[in-house]
Amino acid sequence: MLENIVNGAPPAVLAPMSGVSDLPFRRLAHRLGATLVVSEMVASEELVKSRRDVLRRIEGRELTPFVIQLAGREEHWMAEGARVAEAKGADVIDINMGCPAREVTGKLSGSALMRNLDHAQALIRAVVKSVHVPVTLKMRLGWDDKNRNAAELARRAEAEGVKVITVHGRTRCQFFTGVADWEAVRSVVEATSLPVLVNGDILSPDHARAALEASGARGVMVGRGAYGAPWMPGRIARFFATGRDPGNPSIAAQSDIAIEHIEAMLGHYGKELGLRNARKHIGWYLASSGASDAVVKSWRGKLCVMLEPQRVIDGLKAFYSGTESLAA
Repeated sequence: MLENIVNGAPPAVLAPMSGVSDLPFRRLAHRLGATLVVSEMVASEELVKSRRDVLRRIEGRELTPFVIQLAGREEHWMAEGARVAEAKGADVIDINMGCPAREVTGKLSGSALMRNLDHAQALIRAVVKSVHVPVTLKMRLGWDDKNRNAAELARRAEAEGVKVITVHGRTRCQFFTGVADWEAVRSVVEATSLPVLVNGDILSPDHARAALEASGARGVMVGRGAYGAPWMPGRIARFFATGRDPGNPSIAAQSDIAIEHIEAMLGHYGKELGLRNARKHIGWYLASSGASDAVVKSWRGKLCVMLEPQRVIDGLKAFYSGTESLAA
């Protein structure tokens, strides 16, 4: 299944994003044409212990191939977490060695693992040996500019049996500042025979094409470019498959997608938590519409303080229809 994806037209994959790529978002991106969607990062130990919120993050077995991303720093928990993920139906296990967040790296997980490649390799080996499904790896260029060791980690990962590698074109210490260095990803492509996906600052089909040309990668992974635009991975996938950019959906279609998304979040989380989690998405949808900053700011100020779901839905409809203000 994974082989078919990486051997066809260049794939456009929705990145795992904590607090963003939950089940409602992944379902939308999948329906709108993303080649592949990846779960939010889950801590391997907490998955084994069946923590309720962690189990909710790995829902979505119908989104085939079903990819669960694991994070952790101990071989035992990474192996056990991978076994649990496989038992929950995962078709692919993705290992996170790219998250730059301090709460993750402070626990010596995520991109902190790139500071000790022997330990990183041991974790990869533990996961690969514990499951029968393909294992993939997501990383950055390295911890900092003095330690750009992604190519070496890629070689080690291939030796341990990893099937696909994704590289974000920044170091951990860059977080999301500056510009992603797609050309630097080429060193990883040249270091391994595995398919490599390039990630970072891919906001449009033109960016995707440029990223492939600069990196030599097999496909792209779209992260922040999908904020308020769950159609973007699918748009890029269609561009790769046909050579034609279908463009963004019409404003009417964007309205339908945004409302479908918010309603799905309310159903998934319940009214209170659903509205709270939906607010960042509402802001992103408003910004993606092409409305002026002043209009977006005005509507965000209205919609993101409302406590009644139907008022929010009605407000979104009014925004997309060009209504100047909400009804009293």
